[in-house]
Parts: sequence; C-alpha cells; structure tokens
Amino acid sequence: MHELAAQIVNGIQLGSIYALIALGYTMVYGVLKLINFAHGDVYMVGAYTGLGAIFVLDKLKIRANSAPEAILVLIITMIVCGALGYFIEQAAYRPLRSRAWVAPSIFLGGAFGYISWQVAADANRNPASCGSIAFVVAISIALLLRKTQSNRSARVSPRLTALITAIGVSLFLENFGVLPQVFGSDQRFILFSLPSNFRLDGIAIDLPTVMIFAVSFVLMGLLTFVVTRTKIGKAIRAVSFDADAASLMGINTDRVTSITFVLGAALAGAAGVMVTGVTGTSFTPYVGLMPGVKAFIAAVLGGIGSIPGALIGGLIMGLAETMVVAYGSNVGIPSTYRDAVAFFILIVILLVRPSGILGKYTPEKV
Repeated sequence: MHELAAQIVNGIQLGSIYALIALGYTMVYGVLKLINFAHGDVYMVGAYTGLGAIFVLDKLKIRANSAPEAILVLIITMIVCGALGYFIEQAAYRPLRSRAWVAPSIFLGGAFGYISWQVAADANRNPASCGSIAFVVAISIALLLRKTQSNRSARVSPRLTALITAIGVSLFLENFGVLPQVFGSDQRFILFSLPSNFRLDGIAIDLPTVMIFAVSFVLMGLLTFVVTRTKIGKAIRAVSFDADAASLMGINTDRVTSITFVLGAALAGAAGVMVTGVTGTSFTPYVGLMPGVKAFIAAVLGGIGSIPGALIGGLIMGLAETMVVAYGSNVGIPSTYRDAVAFFILIVILLVRPSGILGKYTPEKV
C-alpha cells in the first residue's frame, strides 16, 4: 500500500511537469489556433539556461545548494525563456500575419551569419575575412526577407504554413544547439544540492519530487490568477474567444499574442530547469523532444485550449506512465513501453472524444 502511494506521488510529480509544458501549447492554441511544436525545445533551452545561471552564480560566489539559490536560478531561467518565446513569436510567427521583416532578419541573419563565420574560421581565414563573410551573409538574408515580405499580402497565413513554420523553428533550435560553439552534443548535468527525502506516515517521500510538484502547482496557480483576475488575462480570453471582435474593441491582439508566448515559454523553461536541476537528469539539445510530444498529448487529452484541461491531461499522462513502469510487468507490459503509453492514450482520446476531456466541439464556419 505504501509503495502504491509513493508511485502515485511520483506520477503526480511527473504529471505536473507535463501540465506545466502543456499550458504553453494550450495558451498559444487558444489565441492563435496554432500548435507551437517549438515549445518542447524551449524546455531544452531552460535546462541549458539553468546550467549557465549556476555557472554565473558560482563565479559570483553564490552556490545553488539551497532552496533560495535554486529559486533564483528558476527565476533567471523563466526570464530568459520568456524572452526567447517573445523573440520566436516576433521572428517566426508574427511575419506570417503581417509584412514584418526586421525581427526575422535579426534572427535568421544573425544565425546564418554566425554559421558562416564559423565555417570561415574552420577554413583558417583571418578574423577580418570571417567577419566580412558573416556580415555579407547576414545582410543578404535581411535584404531577401525585406523583399519577400514587401511583396506578400498582409493577411492571416494558412494554418498549414504556420504548422510548417513551428516544425522548422523546432528543428532549428535543436540543430543550432548541437553546434559546438552553442550547446554542443555532449550530455550535461546540473544538480541542486537539496535534502533527499523524509518520511510521512511511514511512506518514504522524495523531497525533490515534492518540490517539483509544489513549484509546478504554484506556477500554474499564478498563471490561472493572471488569466482570470488581471486585465491582460481578460484580454487573452477575449482574443481567444474572438480575435476580430477583440481588435474592434481596442485590444492590441499582437501584444496579447506576444504575452501569451512569453508566459508559455517561461513555464516550459521552468519545467526544463526543475527536471534537470532537481532530479539530476542528463540532457542534450534533443532533450525537449519527448517531453514536448507528451505535453502536447496531455493538452489534447485535457482539451487543447483549456487551462484546466491541460492540468488534468498532464496528471493523467504522468500517472499512466508511472503505473506502467511500476506495475506494467505484472500484466505483461514491459517498463520500456513507458513512452508508448502516451501514443496509446492519444489514439484512444482521438477515437472516443477528439475534443478532449474538457474541450468543446465547435463546428468551423465556412
């Protein structure tokens, strides 16, 4: 009985992480009707940001070996990942809805310029030559984007284009992060030095598990407060309900969209640094792939576009995965099927209730 209780606690902890990431999916979908597949890679950036924050704090003689320092690392990570979410929206998704070209030029021009500089440096060119090549490449990308954006019609982009863009951003973040000059492909580790466990009513409780669970629910509670009790939250709900009507009422829909991306990215970054920093899990630039997919399934399961649905879907996913690992062998299901259970749940929910547990079916107007 005690073992079952411990497994339930582990399942809730894992589910809270999935819910934290799923909230980003469901918020962006609620506002833009877009599945942001780059969201799982923000989780990855959160892990590396936590590693960098610990390194900087160590240089400042501040060691992340207690809860206050760990919370400071968490806050730094959320700020950085929130800024990344804002930049992704400005550089990748905003141009699909307008003729914007400056942010994409900075994003793509800077990235390709940096790669060109590295290629030139590997060819043993002098620094001046490397810089000139990088500058020419970056300016060429910027001019090309300015030309193409000025010639396109300023209208809402088809959903397929937005979906392809989301996949492209995801692949870019993963493969750009693999570069040795960025994150590299080696496995990294971060671990906060926190107390290990305690006993509650005879049950051994892992303290890191409780901390992840508690912080996740605090963050989800703060998000719920922002969405339901603040002016910007009211604007988010209005844009989600009817963007055109909200715009006619004076709401800046572009600003609301950016804030939505910032909030979702900050939560994903928090999940990344908590999982890797508290549990000591190793990570590479591809670490966000599977958590991102599972969080997306959790969002679909709960009803994508519903914040309570993301929470319920995440908890169900976490409990199901934990129970397969703990007791699956008793019914002939190997523990290696822990990832397959997510796709099984997705198939079942699409067959039984495609709109999700709390989702509502709304016929599309044509």
